Amino acid sequence: MHLKYHIHTFGCQQNEADSERLASQLESRGMVLTEDIDQADHIVINTCMIRESAENRVYGLVNNLYEEKKKGRKVKVVVTGCMVGMAIRDKTGNFLKVIKKRMPGADEFLPIEEVGFDHQPLRLASRHAWVPISNGCNNFCTFCVVPYTRGREVSRPFAQILKEIKQLVKDGYSQVTLLGMNVNSYGADLVVGQDNVQVLRDLKDKKYFNPKLVSGGYKLPNGRVVKPVKVNHLGRVRIPTLFPYLLEEVCKIRGIKKVDFISSNPWDFSEELIDVIANNPKVSRLIHLPVQAGNNEILRKMNRWYTKEEYIELIEKIRSKVKGVEFGTDIIVGFCGETKEQFEDTVDLVKKVGFAKAYVARYSDRPLTAAHSSESYKNNVPSAEKKRRWLVLENLINKPNL
Repeated sequence: MHLKYHIHTFGCQQNEADSERLASQLESRGMVLTEDIDQADHIVINTCMIRESAENRVYGLVNNLYEEKKKGRKVKVVVTGCMVGMAIRDKTGNFLKVIKKRMPGADEFLPIEEVGFDHQPLRLASRHAWVPISNGCNNFCTFCVVPYTRGREVSRPFAQILKEIKQLVKDGYSQVTLLGMNVNSYGADLVVGQDNVQVLRDLKDKKYFNPKLVSGGYKLPNGRVVKPVKVNHLGRVRIPTLFPYLLEEVCKIRGIKKVDFISSNPWDFSEELIDVIANNPKVSRLIHLPVQAGNNEILRKMNRWYTKEEYIELIEKIRSKVKGVEFGTDIIVGFCGETKEQFEDTVDLVKKVGFAKAYVARYSDRPLTAAHSSESYKNNVPSAEKKRRWLVLENLINKPNL
């Protein structure tokens, strides 16, 4: 008799893609999927920590299962994803103690890194596929827990990504979304080596890497030697990226009709990337470009490397080259110390850009982040005011599209 497994996924598309790989691994062990959590013998909970509310939902689900186990239900509960990622990267061991105490019903804490790419993901959609191209993030925005849950950015091999997509075409898929915490910095570690890519917390000067390391070009799987795109922002040559070349090669694959990508940072959006999008109608004309806030002081406190004016300038530059383009975004309201006047700058930006959709979130204090650790950052915007600001943006951006 086969054991039945169920995977409950919290969070973003990257977590969805991880769950597809988890499912494939479990089926290779002879388990069979059940959509009914009450019928499962083996339950995997893929967790999210981006907001406190998501974390609390995880605790609630695991503790409900614990109550069932105490009443005699025989089920194994495995917790994985971002909460476990945080636990293994917290050198103090405190967070691991917290989750073990708050989830006594968990039988195993599984680092998602142990689930590799040895098996084809078990995809539930029939035409569209999530394709991870990188994991982790080097940017360390002060509000964001991702560098602590997923670690530094690691790019998948160029050839491996193309091989996966070509197999998807053989399996009947025609649409792909390339996934990464910052897709347009893809390949920096492949070009210069992971240890040679600095992140903001490492910086002692204006250079992120030794330019000599990229002087010889980079050889693509088809033998073509390309010059990595060096993104120049605010006087700094930030990274040597391969993403424009990857996007271009994916568009060349016969059978792929639509290519999307999420998520990208405004300060890494190169001229070359804009040109690739403009020249390839397969690439989605809805570009997700997180802005987070529209006030320059708040952007600085968030460690976002652009101003409101630079963001709008980038939007206009993309619009001038990509016909019919629309934009989605992420916005946080109520970040530490954000005044009503500063929020109005975000409202002004939203009106000027005209976003097609937005994921608007109320700021949530997250462990290990700079905003959590620094005395100069206070989560001091009242909950009622955060909700008011959230409603303003929801009504301004998303309500007309419902």
